[in-house]
Amino acid sequence: MYAIVQFGSSQYKVSEGDVIEVDRLAQEPSEKVTADQVLLVSDGKGVKVGQPVLKGATVEAKVVDQTTADKVFAFKYRCRKGFNWKRGHRAKLTALQITKISA
Repeated sequence: MYAIVQFGSSQYKVSEGDVIEVDRLAQEPSEKVTADQVLLVSDGKGVKVGQPVLKGATVEAKVVDQTTADKVFAFKYRCRKGFNWKRGHRAKLTALQITKISA
């Protein structure tokens, strides 16, 4: 069984037991999170698709950790002008373990 769920502005394909990293959530580690933005659920026999979301479908997850992603660099350079510009950024992430999918 798997589901397509939306956290923030991103969509993830999840199954029970999966660990995903989403944009930082306010919950602390070991707290529960319930996502009601479920777009699709497949149980192996059939597929239910929402328009845009499925009513009554939820995905429950447990917060595993609050982490940061690898550093990403943005660099600009202009040839023969003596101009260069470099910035670094690390996204703040929350690791979620999917515990239950209900449709």
